[in-house]
Amino acid sequence: MNGHELMTSPSRQSKASAAGANHFVLTFENNRYASELFGQFDQNLKLIEERLHIDARPRGNSVSISGDIVATNQARNALDYLYDRLLKGGTIEKSDVEGAIRMVQAADDQLQLPTMERKAKLNLAQISTRKKTIAARTPTQDVYMRALERSELVFGVGPAGTGKTYLAVAHAAQLLERGAVDRIVLSRPAVEAGERLGFLPGDMKEKVDPYLRPLYDALYDMMPGDKVERAIQAGVIEIAPLAFMRGRTLANAAVILDEAQNTTSMQMKMFLTRLGENGRMIVTGDPSQVDLPRGVKSGLVEALQILRDVEGVSVVRFKDVDVVRHPMVARIVKAYEAQTAVPDESEQR
Repeated sequence: MNGHELMTSPSRQSKASAAGANHFVLTFENNRYASELFGQFDQNLKLIEERLHIDARPRGNSVSISGDIVATNQARNALDYLYDRLLKGGTIEKSDVEGAIRMVQAADDQLQLPTMERKAKLNLAQISTRKKTIAARTPTQDVYMRALERSELVFGVGPAGTGKTYLAVAHAAQLLERGAVDRIVLSRPAVEAGERLGFLPGDMKEKVDPYLRPLYDALYDMMPGDKVERAIQAGVIEIAPLAFMRGRTLANAAVILDEAQNTTSMQMKMFLTRLGENGRMIVTGDPSQVDLPRGVKSGLVEALQILRDVEGVSVVRFKDVDVVRHPMVARIVKAYEAQTAVPDESEQR
């Protein structure tokens, strides 16, 4: 491990009961990385304290950790992973600390987690481009990122804020940089709540660009802006409404369909059958947020049923606990899911 444990004393009282208490000191060799690990004004340590209910007291390049034996070991594993990330040239943000905490907690909740190596060292799935490296922040993200590597068709479904689209675009950018594909095709159905494209000003590109903006944002986060612009102009990266996919065969391409819950059955079938030789296809959406007209079945919902046993297809389902945006978003999603599960009186009638 990167953080060297200097002492262990189960007798020290802390936030845990005496029976299950633990205390040790971790020392990190690189002073600069230790400072980055602890965070400005020790904010990363404070976050670990808050989430794991332990006591973490920094001193120089060391930190004294006290608390429940399970929680303190989780803190050690999280700090060890984050320090190793710094040694490899990465950076640490608050979301990375949150992710490390989630993963070490998940490791203890499961008897055998696929992402765990011996000695409980975290080995999180990663997506790397020249501009940025992303590590999984939840167990489901880890499963999703591994599925993207091995499967030709991946469905990522679940609530907003879980990273479905962002990770899909990041993976496509990675494949393009590796030379595994020749181009990226990003698409969304132009269906929205309460509005119609025909009423918007401008030509077709100006009409649809607002609905494709999340895809642009993810691309610019993973690749330098000038390269994205050149790739779009050269047709290496294509961002278009779903209607533009008809009649095409997309070979040697990473193809992403976002907001797929708003496709009809025919649109979804049309899109899925565009997959060509050496192609990769990723479909993302939230079946609980369908904006189609009443009575029109979602193509995503139908596809999940029809393709569940098809070889080469992976389905990864995200939940509210996988939301990696502001913690309030996870609570909002959970509240809405609870309300949806209990029909109101008018629905019952």
